[in-house]
Amino acid sequence: MNITLSVDDALVTEARRVATTMGKSLNQIIREYLEHLTRQQKTEADFDEFAALCGQGNSHGWKFNRDELHERA
Repeated sequence: MNITLSVDDALVTEARRVATTMGKSLNQIIREYLEHLTRQQKTEADFDEFAALCGQGNSHGWKFNRDELHERA
């Protein structure tokens, strides 16, 4: 998908220079940033869900037994 951005000319010029020093295009830098941004949001949402669910289980007193875990069926 193509998108249009309104950005100051001097900022674009400097960003292209920085991208070139990194061996990348400005388009690639922006794409990678957007991927990082969405991945970070997903990670935070996953962590929030984990934290909300933590400690909600109930084993009714059952505990892992090493011997039972290693039994062969």
